[in-house]
Amino acid sequence: MRKLLNRELERKTVAQFRKSEKSLFAIVLDNVRSQSNVGSIFRTADAFLTKAIYLCGITAKPPHREIQKTALGATESVTWKYFPKTTDAILDLKEEGYKIIGIEQTEGSVELQDMHVEKGEKYALVFGHEVDGVDQNVLNLCDICVEIPQFGTKHSFNIAVSVGIVLWELNKKT
Repeated sequence: MRKLLNRELERKTVAQFRKSEKSLFAIVLDNVRSQSNVGSIFRTADAFLTKAIYLCGITAKPPHREIQKTALGATESVTWKYFPKTTDAILDLKEEGYKIIGIEQTEGSVELQDMHVEKGEKYALVFGHEVDGVDQNVLNLCDICVEIPQFGTKHSFNIAVSVGIVLWELNKKT
């Protein structure tokens, strides 16, 4: 087995990425404090051809050295928009026809593997603060909440890991 060279991977250029058909998913970051996490999420969003990232509240926005370090250029390919209040981003997305999915442990949440994805439906996936999670005012605007099943002693994943898990699972269903 031989590792492929970068030139053999047939990666899209930024221009090709922008012209590509995007997935059904947009990401909303509700007050994410770590700039490294934000950069990692940009990189994951690029890998899954995510429609856009909505950066809200205290979430840092490009250009920023710490974001760029982990994004590896994905801030140039992935569309993003900043909102001072997450609720305003959610209301805009609802007006655009998105179904709002909170990624959070809540009463009545659906386990990730059980979430049904409708063909042609648009989904905004809301991820919250690393310690406090998705704000309750934001959860009140969500259509459903989805949680990632976990089996150990910890009750959460790193947010960048959560984004990767959720995008992987939901993209398999489209």
